[in-house]
Amino acid sequence: MTSTQDLSRLPEASTQTADRRRWLALAIVMTAAFMDLVDVTIVNIAIPSIERDLSASFGAIQWITAGYALAFAAGLITGGRLGDIYGRRRLFLVGIAGFTLASALCGFAGSPEMLVASRLLQGAMAAMMVPQVLSIIHVTFPAHERGKVFGMFGAIVGLGAVSGPLLGALLTQWNLFGLEWRPIFLINLPVGIAGLILGRKFITESRADKVLRLDLVGVALITLGLLMLLYPLTRGRELGWPLWGHLCMAGSIVVFAAFVAYEKYKTRKDGSPLVELSLFRVKSFAAGIAVQLTFGVVLGIFFLVWTLYMQSGLGWTPLKAGLTGVPFSIAVSVAAGISVQKLVPRFGRKVLQAGALTMAAGLLLYIWEAGRYGTGIEPWQMTAPLVVMGVGMGLIVAPLTDAVLSEVPREHAGSASGLINTTGQMGNALGLGLVSVVFFGVIDGERLVPERVGAVFADAFQNALWWVVAVLLVIFVVMFALPAKARGGAGAEADAGDGAGGAAGAQGAGADGAGGAVEPEAVLAR
Repeated sequence: MTSTQDLSRLPEASTQTADRRRWLALAIVMTAAFMDLVDVTIVNIAIPSIERDLSASFGAIQWITAGYALAFAAGLITGGRLGDIYGRRRLFLVGIAGFTLASALCGFAGSPEMLVASRLLQGAMAAMMVPQVLSIIHVTFPAHERGKVFGMFGAIVGLGAVSGPLLGALLTQWNLFGLEWRPIFLINLPVGIAGLILGRKFITESRADKVLRLDLVGVALITLGLLMLLYPLTRGRELGWPLWGHLCMAGSIVVFAAFVAYEKYKTRKDGSPLVELSLFRVKSFAAGIAVQLTFGVVLGIFFLVWTLYMQSGLGWTPLKAGLTGVPFSIAVSVAAGISVQKLVPRFGRKVLQAGALTMAAGLLLYIWEAGRYGTGIEPWQMTAPLVVMGVGMGLIVAPLTDAVLSEVPREHAGSASGLINTTGQMGNALGLGLVSVVFFGVIDGERLVPERVGAVFADAFQNALWWVVAVLLVIFVVMFALPAKARGGAGAEADAGDGAGGAAGAQGAGADGAGGAVEPEAVLAR
């Protein structure tokens, strides 16, 4: 196969053909990334409709979102390595085919259990597809063109983050063919089929020259530990917090300890663990992972309870709720771009800390407004707190990866990048699980008669936001362990194959309807 670096030696006609093929390949992988982003952000806005149509419990609702995040997180690093070993084009096609099939299963789900299972499959297939996107870009385009290409990718990420909730609101509101919420999943079918057919034709196959072995035991242990922690959290409230749930959560600590022990053994055995534990000896990286995990918790809690508050509590239509979030998404995108280009080079870590405090200030303003206006609150009254929150989030999401990677040895930068993205998704799943405690716990303590629904949901929403504020203050303190100013190097040297999830960094931020301007080149080799 002819690489892009050899184009100058080809006859002009052949050069034009190869050039057209690579731009078509770029359009295909970007469309797949956009489809994944939209599918994640589109679901939150349709949650109340799904709840009503399938008579789903609150626990099932949590798993419809948390299950995707968990499966995606558990498979990210493995998906990247499978692409290195068996071919990125091949894994991309497997991923997009599986993602399309899972979308169809979601769209035709007749019960909450089937929808949860389909979402788990969808997350697993996304973990096969998404890590290949930036890897394919990396091997398809020469270094001098990647800046422009990554800029285009950043724009797609922003578009997906903003358009997902709006598209979900419109499709749900229109109730096409009487299908209620189902078109939010079925819309993936024509896109996925086209991507599969065109991808086979135009994407060039590539593999890593030297790859690590798979650590399937590590994947099994980390997945088991997360399930033992998250399942009782999401189901415990409905079941009356049984003893087995507490024992299961306590047992997850043992499983996580076994995971660490096995990773040490795997490192000694063949040097290819799922997680490079030596990275945690780098103070800034360990702190950054803690920030990424807890920030994921913030996002997981906020976006689910926000949707339930607006639609189930205030009785708003999906379209009204979707439009309410537009100022937030715009604020995130604008602030993220400014933070990376203007602020971080001058002020370093202080920008991220200012972002945490700004986001907390926006939440406090939201708590005050929700209490003052009660169930009579209008979208325009939410604009101020949402814009302040969006600015705060934008100051964090774009520069965080570079700050975390700045002191990581270059040979481990790819593994570190993949671990950062995976940790963010795990935090998101944990936050969704905690919704049972910080949100539904308040609802359970109230007498939920029809005339009190709005007030009870407003109280639960404010309670959840207080928890989010507390987590953000913890994040602010932990950020002191990050470098005062990023030294650069490691993030830019991350190998596309090892990173497992360069695309996932952007996806992870955008998955919650936010990170519009995350720069993918921050987590991928140039």
